[in-house]
Amino acid sequence: MDISTLPALSIRQPWCHYILNAGKDVENRTWPTRFRGPVLIHAGKTPEDAAYCRRIGAPLGGIVGVMEIVDCVTASSSEWFCGPYGFVIANARPLPFIPCRGALGFFKPDLTAAAPQLFQEAPYA
Repeated sequence: MDISTLPALSIRQPWCHYILNAGKDVENRTWPTRFRGPVLIHAGKTPEDAAYCRRIGAPLGGIVGVMEIVDCVTASSSEWFCGPYGFVIANARPLPFIPCRGALGFFKPDLTAAAPQLFQEAPYA
């Protein structure tokens, strides 16, 4: 799959880290979505906890992974859910860091500076 065709969702660190490394299976939002499918994980430039993010080496300001959004819920038994809406996540995996600007909502990232070989990798099976 060509990652340059995927939409992205900007998420503050360390939440991206938790999605990719700690089993965070819900991304909380104030707005619902009907989108289902693979989406790039963009780590925003402004972290929730800068000191913690520095300590764990969490990258900021670029694409850090890919995940699949499989549902949007208003209630969940997941320890990660705090609503009001939760994008249910599956198949999250890291990608090599690609610096790029983020945006609100789902967005098309500018990946022109990324190495061409990244576009040929299958980030999602």
